[in-house]
Amino acid sequence: MELIHTSTGKKLYRDGNRLIKSFDSSYSKAGILNEALNMARVEETSLNIPKVLGVEVVEGKWSLIWEYVDGETLEDLMKKHPEKTDEYLNFFVDLQVQMSAEKVPLLGHLRDKMHAKISASAFPATVRYDLHVRLDGLPRHKKLCHGDFQPSNIVITKDGTPYIIDWSHATQGNGSADAARTYLIFKLQGKDEIAEKYLKLYCAKTDTALQYVQRVLPIVAASQSVKKKPEEQEFLSKWVNVCDWQ
Repeated sequence: MELIHTSTGKKLYRDGNRLIKSFDSSYSKAGILNEALNMARVEETSLNIPKVLGVEVVEGKWSLIWEYVDGETLEDLMKKHPEKTDEYLNFFVDLQVQMSAEKVPLLGHLRDKMHAKISASAFPATVRYDLHVRLDGLPRHKKLCHGDFQPSNIVITKDGTPYIIDWSHATQGNGSADAARTYLIFKLQGKDEIAEKYLKLYCAKTDTALQYVQRVLPIVAASQSVKKKPEEQEFLSKWVNVCDWQ
């Protein structure tokens, strides 16, 4: 096996035509099995995603195994060809719109997940109450939501086929909430210009009011805060505490 990527609590190995995602003991068996189940359910859509091949214990660690997709991430392509940023962003948003049009009725609901995260956040009760009310006021959609849709989770093969990876946070719900999370990810990465271009493109392509997505941002910021990353807390708190949008 060839180690190709390491992140907190996880390692990715290539084993021929298989990709093995190995989890340490901080991840529950239920969470790993749920990620595999999410992927298997999304496999039934028209989207290109790596097929799940199994869940096994590899070298004493629970591991998720799926097809290896040979290609480059959209994030790497954007770094290599900054002159194509606008072209890549258009491609990225078109793929998100395509994904959002899919229905996967057996996935969990984004609304339920967000309510749970708001409740688990460290914000005062009055702030949490406002966020719960704001969340309940959103239209109830059943669109496929990725939960971590960003260029690093798009693999482009040599023939230009895009594969969407990492479905551990997949739910069904309001597509604008998924877009708000993508916007927030860009902002947290310090990619402010790309974040603004992305959001304008998303709103234009989906005929969505900018203010509508902005109203979701405090909810998404609160849900992100439960990860308790010290470097993110001040930034997220500013978003959560925004009361009025211009």
